[in-house]
Amino acid sequence: MERIEVLGADTDASPYDSGSYASSTTYITGKAVEKACQKLIARILEIASGMLEAPVEELVFASDHVEWPKEQKSVSLEDIGTKSMCGNGCALEVTESNTSPTSPPPFMAGAVEIELDKETGHVEILDYKAVVDCGTVVNPNLARVQAEGGIVQGIGMTLYENIQYNEKGRMLNNSFMQYKVPSRRDMGNLQVEFESSYEPTGPFGAKSIGEIVLTLRHRRLHRRLRMQPASGSKIFQSPANRLQWAFWRKNWKNKIY
Repeated sequence: MERIEVLGADTDASPYDSGSYASSTTYITGKAVEKACQKLIARILEIASGMLEAPVEELVFASDHVEWPKEQKSVSLEDIGTKSMCGNGCALEVTESNTSPTSPPPFMAGAVEIELDKETGHVEILDYKAVVDCGTVVNPNLARVQAEGGIVQGIGMTLYENIQYNEKGRMLNNSFMQYKVPSRRDMGNLQVEFESSYEPTGPFGAKSIGEIVLTLRHRRLHRRLRMQPASGSKIFQSPANRLQWAFWRKNWKNKIY
């Protein structure tokens, strides 16, 4: 991995790309990278074949060199790269794209422990445990912090974030001084683990991860906050908050959440 450098695309000069949507950057773009690497390996073997005077089908790509096991010979990638710059008809560059007619879903199971003040409706997240199945975890550290960020975002949308207006329609919390967006420090213990599986249509068996960790938060917390706080408490003095609570209760009974 330390031999690979990734450069940002310049949209002024790079080819058009419709993008990878629905949290599927690794699933879609990663597969394009895998396909490009396989095509590039084939070109590397083609140049090595001429340098070793060996049939291409007898050569083996071995990370930093190409081997010819039959004759116990090898050539380094540095030498192959030098050879490709002069007197060579095979350029060591490839372009590849990828799309998928399927979108295999990730899965997640989560459990939350909360502390609820029944008088004011104040909620504290004490402990949260989550297990995510996103296929083969390509980058465990990045996947874990992405899952933690999505969980905190979902908790924020459920417990903290609420646009409020006065009776004249003026927004009351029109800055981040009043509109509360939680940070990681606002959460209690938060632990994310992975249950590995293999998705044959993804790069090395990977699937998407981004949205499953967000959407589950609303459903799980709504199921736990079915007891309405006292209607005279401060957080329910606002007509917007009372209407919002009534909306949640109605939709819960109708099984929308």
